[in-house]
Amino acid sequence: MQIGTIRELGCSGKTVLLRLDLNSPIDPTSNLILDDKRFREHLPTIRALSDSRVVIVTHQSRPGKKDFTTLEAHAEKLEQLLGKPVKYVDSIFGRHAREAVHAMKPGEVLMLENVRFNAEENLTLKPEEAKKTHLVKKLSSMADFFVNDAFGTAHRSQPTVVGLPLAMRSAAGLLMEKEVSTLSKVFSGAPRPVCMVLGGTKVDDSIDVARHVLENGIADKVIVIGVVANIFLIAAGYDIGKPSTQLIAQLKYQPEVENAKEILALFRDRVIMPESVAVRQNNRRVEYPVDRIPDDTPVLDLGMDSLESMVQALKKSGTVVFNGPAGVFEDADFATGTYEMLKAASQVEFSVVGGGHTAVVIEKMGLEHDFTHISTGGGACIEFLTGKKLPAVDALEQSKKIFG
Repeated sequence: MQIGTIRELGCSGKTVLLRLDLNSPIDPTSNLILDDKRFREHLPTIRALSDSRVVIVTHQSRPGKKDFTTLEAHAEKLEQLLGKPVKYVDSIFGRHAREAVHAMKPGEVLMLENVRFNAEENLTLKPEEAKKTHLVKKLSSMADFFVNDAFGTAHRSQPTVVGLPLAMRSAAGLLMEKEVSTLSKVFSGAPRPVCMVLGGTKVDDSIDVARHVLENGIADKVIVIGVVANIFLIAAGYDIGKPSTQLIAQLKYQPEVENAKEILALFRDRVIMPESVAVRQNNRRVEYPVDRIPDDTPVLDLGMDSLESMVQALKKSGTVVFNGPAGVFEDADFATGTYEMLKAASQVEFSVVGGGHTAVVIEKMGLEHDFTHISTGGGACIEFLTGKKLPAVDALEQSKKIFG
């Protein structure tokens, strides 16, 4: 995979447009940033560009959402973490922004306004179309190079992600480079056996991942947990009770049952499903085998029998890729499955976590240093694992071909 790196660019003394993903949980009343994990992940790239004029292009949320807001608080937070001034301008490419960039000295950092305030950034466009947008033309005229470090948005085909690399010489930032090289290792060179743990509620993506890794011999075993497991249990002919069946209908995932049936028909011996589950009855945790799930209570966690056999499978693995929780981990009574599976996954030789909710649990457990890699992009990571080329990565490869 040939994407340029910042070491090859020669950015010293130059102006660099740096695309970050600083989209973070925010308190809507005070505008306080509640979690600065994404900021911390980008610090090495910003520091690596310390001889350049760094112009940050980033976003917060999207139109119509409560936390769709300006980036003043983001500039302040980044300034605290970076330990040097970060100037904020409330413009994306207007005269005010252009003059501020023009006045910069090498070593200075400036943050432009939320790029999604510009309607064009919210469009899904092919790279060639994205290159022709007003947004890309204006931004690219303000700098010498473009560096994309926003792995969290790498699966989106938006102008700053796929258009800027076609308009100017570009490279991946250190975080983007690390994400792409670590996740690529899962496909070739990962210590065997490789075990994928697919859970949570993103069922369609998880089933695409399961199919891809089993068909191509990338994974030796696939463990299904959470709502993904419920789909597989239905596909295997089990009745998972009304509430869990209704949730699948509500999430519009009934078509995935057929896909799960196809996977089981081909790879039944390589898919590990729960043997028992936990439900809430009379306000306490009660466990049932999967052929006797009560009709009136939702499945909330793995049962201890399931947990034991799944943990054993993890312990025998050289590589574990973990995406999505095993149940309603926010409730202490039903967090056991998620917590114990993560503990076992953290002890293997090569362990990768697909961001999102799972990363939050790991931080809460204090295990973040025990995993080889925790991805910063839930959606981007899972799309990468389905074997699809991410639009941002593809655009950086094209840029390298065009500009060398």
